[in-house]
Amino acid sequence: MRAIVMGQVAGPLEVRDVDEPEAPAGGAVITVVATGLCRSDWHAWAGHDDIALPHVPGHEFAGVISEVGVGVAKWSVGDRVTAPFVEGCGTCEWCLAGNAQVCPDQQQPGFTHWGSFAERVVIHAADTNLVAIPGGVSFEAAASLGCRFATAYRALTSRARLAADEWVTVVGAGGVGLSAVMIAKALGGRVIAVDRNAAALAAAASLGADHVLVADGSDIPAQVHALTGGGSHIALDAVGSEQTSSDAILSLRRRGRHVQIGLLPPVEGHPRVPMSRVIAWELDVFGSHGMAAADYPGMLALIDSGVLEPQSLVERVIGLDEAAALLPRFDTATVAGMTMIDPTL
Repeated sequence: MRAIVMGQVAGPLEVRDVDEPEAPAGGAVITVVATGLCRSDWHAWAGHDDIALPHVPGHEFAGVISEVGVGVAKWSVGDRVTAPFVEGCGTCEWCLAGNAQVCPDQQQPGFTHWGSFAERVVIHAADTNLVAIPGGVSFEAAASLGCRFATAYRALTSRARLAADEWVTVVGAGGVGLSAVMIAKALGGRVIAVDRNAAALAAAASLGADHVLVADGSDIPAQVHALTGGGSHIALDAVGSEQTSSDAILSLRRRGRHVQIGLLPPVEGHPRVPMSRVIAWELDVFGSHGMAAADYPGMLALIDSGVLEPQSLVERVIGLDEAAALLPRFDTATVAGMTMIDPTL
């Protein structure tokens, strides 16, 4: 099969033929119809994750089951499926409680094993990790759920517990940030979107953001406090840098809730965050690491009914060759939504 292969950390990527995967016991092989290009994939390419080389990136996808392994009870060849980017083991206390996203024995396609920037991808513990795609949901929409959309959904609902009329500041209007804007508005929130990219802010406004702020070096927290009369109730850092995390936390009102979604690589040892504000204002700080398959039905029902439309966040669809050229510079690419890959192109 054709796949994007990473031969060295932060090196050039090659599209070439590799061996077909086989379904492990309890797992399945998925023929990839759509797979998203995400900033997390760039982190893996840049060496911020411990991966074995050679490596195939890609962690959010949708497709059709082409093979099932011994012991799989719930799935058959031909089923339309997607999966969270965290594959739980299916047997530990966290998986059994529906929290596979924090499974200590988790697998992650595109990180712990070869991912979905290929014509086929392997999923482990299929009965725990696969999710059926409703007939009214496209492969592109389903592929967007595995990382960014599902992460934003759980961050706002289960972690921050957004209530109607609360102010939400979303720092970063890429795929996960725009997902957060759409979801927050659907749940009755009032949204401020922050980004350096004018096209991304235009996309946020089109999704209903009440205000958009340009990250041009100006005092973002002060602007948020002025707009909201004291700060937002919830802030999300959807980028993952010291600056964006700090701006999000400092934009909160007293006793506000911050959710860190964007990966935060250490700078000079450890990321620096404004903990003095967290303590003095009694802010809640949450991590959000995706969403387990067990939590998908409620979100999928909203998508199937048309309340949420993740497919509208897809900015472009590209092939493997174009994706291989784009991934190394994805951290600085000016995208205004999600980039989806079709491995057949």
